[in-house]
Amino acid sequence: MKRKWLEQLKKVEELASQYERHPLSSAYKPRLSRPWQPSSVWKLFPRQAAAFQFAKTCKEDVHVFALETILDDTERRLYLVTTYAEFWFYYRNLPHSLAHCYEVIPADTVCKLYFDLEYYKLANPGADGKKMVALIIEFFSKKLEDCFGVKCSSDYVLNLDSSTDEKFSRHLIFLLPNAAFKDNIHVGNFIKSALQPVLSLNGCILPPKAFSSEQFVNDFDEDIAGANNTKQASTKPPSTHNQEIYDLSSFFVQNKNGGIQLFIDLGVYTKNRNFRLYKSSKLGKNVTFEVAEDNRFAEKPSKYVSKEEQLFLCSLISNVRFTDSLKVLTCLSPENEQNGVSRPSAAAPVLTGNTMNRYEMSPYPEIDHFILSLVTREGFHGGIRQWNYFSTEELLVYDTVNYRWCENIGRAHRSNNVMLLVDLKREMWYQKCYDPVCRAQNFKSKFYPLPPEVCLPSIFKEEDEECSLTMDENGTISDIKQNVLLTEDLLVGKSMEPEESITIFDSAWDSCLDDALIVEAAEDAELVDAANLSVETWSFEDTDIPDELLLQAVNGHYTSKET
Repeated sequence: MKRKWLEQLKKVEELASQYERHPLSSAYKPRLSRPWQPSSVWKLFPRQAAAFQFAKTCKEDVHVFALETILDDTERRLYLVTTYAEFWFYYRNLPHSLAHCYEVIPADTVCKLYFDLEYYKLANPGADGKKMVALIIEFFSKKLEDCFGVKCSSDYVLNLDSSTDEKFSRHLIFLLPNAAFKDNIHVGNFIKSALQPVLSLNGCILPPKAFSSEQFVNDFDEDIAGANNTKQASTKPPSTHNQEIYDLSSFFVQNKNGGIQLFIDLGVYTKNRNFRLYKSSKLGKNVTFEVAEDNRFAEKPSKYVSKEEQLFLCSLISNVRFTDSLKVLTCLSPENEQNGVSRPSAAAPVLTGNTMNRYEMSPYPEIDHFILSLVTREGFHGGIRQWNYFSTEELLVYDTVNYRWCENIGRAHRSNNVMLLVDLKREMWYQKCYDPVCRAQNFKSKFYPLPPEVCLPSIFKEEDEECSLTMDENGTISDIKQNVLLTEDLLVGKSMEPEESITIFDSAWDSCLDDALIVEAAEDAELVDAANLSVETWSFEDTDIPDELLLQAVNGHYTSKET
């Protein structure tokens, strides 16, 4: 009896061990549970450029995330291409492979105003982090109103905390009402412009002291007045808070070596910046970004999105969707201004055939030229005032100048220009209006196909060195090439010992047989079985599928795959 009990116990332990090595995990199947969600796209790349290249060819609204991980005993940063919905499906359970993730903020894409704030507590014993955060929110909210007319408060700022006993660390994400920046380079320019009173012209930090906001608010007024070339702007009465004195000395902290540095990290405003995600920690640490105690932002409820997922979506810097009323904010760098002061503005240089060489092209110059051909055809002398790129929808929006033709009224508007939009995923373009009547009607023209010569490549040519990694539903990362070589050895029938062949076959089966494929094969079998039943005799109680049919479907799938 004891021997039998020990044998049974051994079997249970073996099953438990097998479950630990291969735990059951639900797969992302939007067709079954959430049909409104996008199809599955989940691909890993060792290089960021390859990930972006692949993302451009996907029909779904995919995005690039960076994953810090250890692969082959080496710290690596891999790049994952997937949709927001599928990423959250796996990320919400925080598997080990997704515990250290970053959003890759694409270059030239419309984004939110954001801050990375940090200082070492031991070097700054008298610092009050919460008060410093509150001052930054108040200070830059007033700058937004003064420069762009955009009202903001702490109610529009998502405040995330990742502080430890040694370091104070915050992320601030401004979710401005109907406003966002052209890209994160313009975000950095705006922040540096606002800090001009505390930064010298050569980029060195001046000694901390109290500064008045009156001077640089008036400087901004003079810049805008010069741009508009009107006396009314130059004689504009100062704002009611222009006389306020901000103690900007609290924007400075001491580093580990006793030197002075800004509380705001100005190094996070670069192209394709990797910005750590809500709920993620740095590799080797377990301190994640969570909602701060003094956070006042409250996410709006959504029908199909949970509270946690809504917070995650709000925290994404490049998650900005296009609307007709969205105001895109720009701020040129000091290097682009003759007087050395950057100029916040909602305008941009005009792109025409004669000035194209002086204009910063969009990420898709071939499409720029095509849009120019549209606004200069049939005697029109139009141009492009500015372009804006929305990565969330893969949408290019061109604001035109001297081009007012509207499909809604069948003629040109008398005073209002139009906008031309290019849907990169669908490879189509269409027209919308700034005219109040057309906007009230929510007018959108017919969709027209882009010329083949300006369309994105329809097929992404994979190279082994560019895409050699895979991740299953459990977050396990493996090398595709190793699995392929192992499978080839099995197919050619290399001679080996019986025990060795069983072990290798089990390993190959575990690595090559995807649970998602089995589920897909089972769904196909269900559809075949359902097709053989009449609508009148259909019953949910009568839908059991024989094991033989399931095995036949799986075998048929792999047989067709091998051939």
